Amino acid sequence: MYPRKKSPDILLFTAIIMLLGLGVIMVYSASQVTAFERLDDTFYYLKKQMVWALLGLTAMVSVMKIDYWRYKKLAVPFLVIAFLLLITVLLPGIGTSVKGAQRWLAVGPMRIQPSEVIKLSLVVFMAYGLSRYRDRLRSFVTGLLPFLLILAVACILILLQPDLGTAVSVAGTVYIMLFAAGARGKHLLYLAFAGIAAVALAIILEPYRMSRFMAFLDPWADPRGTGFHIIQSLYALGSGGLFGLGLGQSHQKFFYLPEQHTDFIFAVLGEELGFFGGSLVILLFLVFIWRGFKIALSTGDPFASLLAVGITSMIALQAIINIGVVTGSLPVTGIPLPFISFGGSSLVFTLTGIGVLLNISRYTSYR
Repeated sequence: MYPRKKSPDILLFTAIIMLLGLGVIMVYSASQVTAFERLDDTFYYLKKQMVWALLGLTAMVSVMKIDYWRYKKLAVPFLVIAFLLLITVLLPGIGTSVKGAQRWLAVGPMRIQPSEVIKLSLVVFMAYGLSRYRDRLRSFVTGLLPFLLILAVACILILLQPDLGTAVSVAGTVYIMLFAAGARGKHLLYLAFAGIAAVALAIILEPYRMSRFMAFLDPWADPRGTGFHIIQSLYALGSGGLFGLGLGQSHQKFFYLPEQHTDFIFAVLGEELGFFGGSLVILLFLVFIWRGFKIALSTGDPFASLLAVGITSMIALQAIINIGVVTGSLPVTGIPLPFISFGGSSLVFTLTGIGVLLNISRYTSYR
């Protein structure tokens, strides 16, 4: 028997709506110059983002009404579909390539990113598998290894796109879920070393990744090349000061800062809204993380708990990586800022995950 359904977590819902609203405003502010220059329509990206936001909110509200335990039967089919999409996007003539990365599938006028599908599908599958076979997790071969093999296949397919940042966030999410499920500390330590070695190897084997890593260490060694992104981002953040230049007043968005409405939108936000604006965004993400893990700790169902941990970790890691890149704390990688950056499938699937989390919160018992 499941506990009686109640209202969803209002603090979590409020934090998400605030982040989404701020994101729509910042997408318009950061993209209007580029949109006018390329498309002669300053509202182009704003209109698309509003459509995706409405689709995402519809998905969130709809999923919030579906009892979370129904996903147990769908965990395997969802994962199979996600893997098929990951393979399909790599096929010549099918996947859409943008700036050398083949990460999108064109579906009519829309583009879907299969890596967004695999993230949510993998979280559901891992929550189901780890909760069902948690008594085996003390063993590496019969407990952890099957889940690690599935994770490895997913990460390899994502790396082939290529997309190291997403592969790292996916692996990090599963790692946190393994910890929450009760895997042995010794095994987790070995996995951490193996993961660091794998990331280092992926950087060394790809010249463009190695150049990005060297630019992270010293962006001024090549200020007009590999260090350009980081330097312009830091210029934007530094120009904002405490209170910012004012909404819409960014200077760096005038073709200085690349990817200003996607991966580096936090830099424009910091320039226009200052330290306090950036701190507000970070505070809202901290509220989300707090409520997400609170939900995980307040349910008596292991599947629900691991599902909440996975969704919260998935979104939190993306935010940490993106803000780390923008502030020069991590090497440049193409990870959008959840709820804030311009993007379609990323926003829809992230809000869908929030819908699942809100549904779990309706069956929690806070003590």
